Amino acid sequence: MRTPFVVGNWKLNKTVADALSLVTELKNQLGAVKGVQVGVAPVATAIHAVAKRLEGTSIATCGQNCHWEASGAWTGELSPQLLADAGASWVIVGHSERRQFFGDTSESVGKKAAAVIAAGLGAIVCVGESLAERDGGRTLEVVDSQLAGGLASIDASSAAKLVVAYEPVWAIGTGRTATPAQAQEVHAHIRKHLADRLGAACADSIRIQYGGSVKASNAEALMSEKEIDGAHVGDASLEAVDFIALVKAARPS
Repeated sequence: MRTPFVVGNWKLNKTVADALSLVTELKNQLGAVKGVQVGVAPVATAIHAVAKRLEGTSIATCGQNCHWEASGAWTGELSPQLLADAGASWVIVGHSERRQFFGDTSESVGKKAAAVIAAGLGAIVCVGESLAERDGGRTLEVVDSQLAGGLASIDASSAAKLVVAYEPVWAIGTGRTATPAQAQEVHAHIRKHLADRLGAACADSIRIQYGGSVKASNAEALMSEKEIDGAHVGDASLEAVDFIALVKAARPS
C-alpha cells in the first residue's frame, strides 16, 4: 500500500509570523492523524522557521522550487543543499506556474529533480496539460513528454525519493477539477510510463498526487481512485481548517 502524501503549496503567501501560526495549528490538529503523510511548502524566507516549529512531528517542510547547481554565480537562486540546510526535506519542481511564467522546461525540470535527489531530498515532479492541449486530445502526449524530460536522470534507486504530481493546468485555481475518472485515466497512464521506464515493481511504489482545485469536498472521491496517492493543494492549504479537513478526507477508507 502506498501512503497518501498531501502537500500544501502556499505559493507567494504567508509572512513568517503567518506561517508559524498556520503550522502550529496543523501540528496540534494533525498529530494524531494516521495513514497520511503531510507536507507544507512555505515561501523560502519562512522555511527555516517552519521546519523548526515542525521538529518532532511527521509533517514535512518542502521547498517550492530550486536551482540545479549546488553553488555559484546564480543570483537569486536557491540550491537543494541550501533548502536542506534551512530544514526542507522535499522540493517541488516543474510546477505549471514555473513553466508558464519563469521559463522552466522539461529539460531544466529534469536537472532540478536530479539535483534534489542527489542532495538527499525528495523531489515532487509536476506534470500537466493546458486546456488547449486537453481539448486537442494531447493530454497523454504532453504528460509523456514532461515525464521523459523531468525523469531523464532518475533511475529505480531513486523511487523512494520521487513523487509525481499530476496537475491539469486548466484546473489550478479555477474551481474546475478533473473528475475522478479523468484523473484516474491520467494517473494510470503515468504509472504505465513509470513501469516502462523503471520497472513495474518500482513504478508501483511511486506515489502520484493529484492537484488542481482539490478541497475537502472532492478529496475523498479523488483519493478513492486506485492510482491517486494524495494531493498537491494550493488555495485550500492556506487556512488550517480547510487543509485539516482535506488531509482527513484523504485517509484510506
